[in-house]
Amino acid sequence: MSKSDSGKALCHSVADCLDEYFSTLNGHAPKDLYETILSQVEPPLLRATLRYCDGNQSRAADLLGLNRATLRKKLSQYKIAARSSPAADAFAR
Repeated sequence: MSKSDSGKALCHSVADCLDEYFSTLNGHAPKDLYETILSQVEPPLLRATLRYCDGNQSRAADLLGLNRATLRKKLSQYKIAARSSPAADAFAR
């Protein structure tokens, strides 16, 4: 994130990205937009939260407002290792 973006609220960054996404569609209707957005946003959210919590799934689930079982299901769904390493994160991007 550049210095100019650092003060930008997350919702504004998301809105800018969505505007850019829609402009690339050239009038075509997106398919399964909700699932597409979730599949792009959830994995980095889960990885970043796990890193922040040093791999502690219970703490990460609490911060995310999820049940630990739900977090584990999402980690499995996106093939995210419970204890995410920097190398694994770089590979997953």
